[in-house]
Amino acid sequence: MAPSTTSDSTSLRQGEPSFPDPGGQLRDVGLRATRPRIAVLRWLWDNPHSTAEAVAGAVRDELGSVSTQAIYDVLHACTAAGLLRRIEPAGHPARFETRIDDNHHHLVCRACGRAEDVDCVHGTAPCLAPSSTAGYVVDEAEVVFWGLCPDCRSAHTQDRSHHHEEGRS
Repeated sequence: MAPSTTSDSTSLRQGEPSFPDPGGQLRDVGLRATRPRIAVLRWLWDNPHSTAEAVAGAVRDELGSVSTQAIYDVLHACTAAGLLRRIEPAGHPARFETRIDDNHHHLVCRACGRAEDVDCVHGTAPCLAPSSTAGYVVDEAEVVFWGLCPDCRSAHTQDRSHHHEEGRS
């Protein structure tokens, strides 16, 4: 079941979609609605592209003592059940998100690893067609665009400017 995309009076933030009932989502896919699972889904709804480490810290802040292994178990179970999507940008830790209802892509910063969603540009999933399928039935294309996020680009520009000024002294 995909997260709701309609706004209502129970919205978590003004003008943004509300998170659907995570307990109901878990039960709908045959999982028990435990406090750690609910906390993980809620955190990722507001903080997409989070690492397991970030999720663990947030869940511990909310619930108290929760083992790292328990967080990994929740992330694995929810991903396997189709409630979460796992992305694995090369050279960076895996990230998790609740946006699972489409075949979107990602922008990833080479410096800090920040990730942003990018909608498919052409057609419906998989939105890219390989020159040969080698007999596979293709149902998804995963594209990662790499570059520098605005914060890292700004820091990189300032750093280059600083080094240039030092060379004049």
